[in-house]
Amino acid sequence: MRYVALYSRVSTANQSKGLESQERALEVFCQQHSLSTFKKFSDSNISGAKASRPQLDELMREVERGHVSKVVVYSFSRFARSTKHLLNALEFFKEHNVEFVSLSEKVDTSTPMGRAFFTIISAISQLERELISERVTNGLKNARAKGKRIGRPKTRPSQSILSLREDDYSYREIAKILGVSHMAVARELKNKKCNSIHSQEDLITN
Repeated sequence: MRYVALYSRVSTANQSKGLESQERALEVFCQQHSLSTFKKFSDSNISGAKASRPQLDELMREVERGHVSKVVVYSFSRFARSTKHLLNALEFFKEHNVEFVSLSEKVDTSTPMGRAFFTIISAISQLERELISERVTNGLKNARAKGKRIGRPKTRPSQSILSLREDDYSYREIAKILGVSHMAVARELKNKKCNSIHSQEDLITN
């Protein structure tokens, strides 16, 4: 039998009351809608920016296994770390015939308004990608118009690559949006990782 998954999260260990408050609100929702079969997934002391969260990861695996019929969260901010992450999750839920409810934003994908929200957020995400691509292209054109020599190292929009990666875009998506090669994206992210390691080593040495 499929069940309703209730997800809650707090960033620090001393926010236990906040976690209890979220769980209570989710349970009340189930009671009000006669949803008796549910399971709680809660991540405590975990930042919303983290790519991996033990309980959320388990929830997504349960969705993939076909065990979940509906996912209910207290708010987008407790669930998703970015617009991209939220959209990917909603698409994943749709593929597995799982409804999604956010209490704070009053979004329920089982309703016409909820489905409209999904369409709108998808359009906004697409617009965001196109605007980023346009800004990068215009920036390069402007540099060339001013007579600046654009060599291979300088054509790589480092900040845009890092920003998109932080928003959970894949290497392939970043390359397509920015009009660069997959290898350029890989080099930039590898360079960032190396710089991060060197910085940590310097701190240890000092």
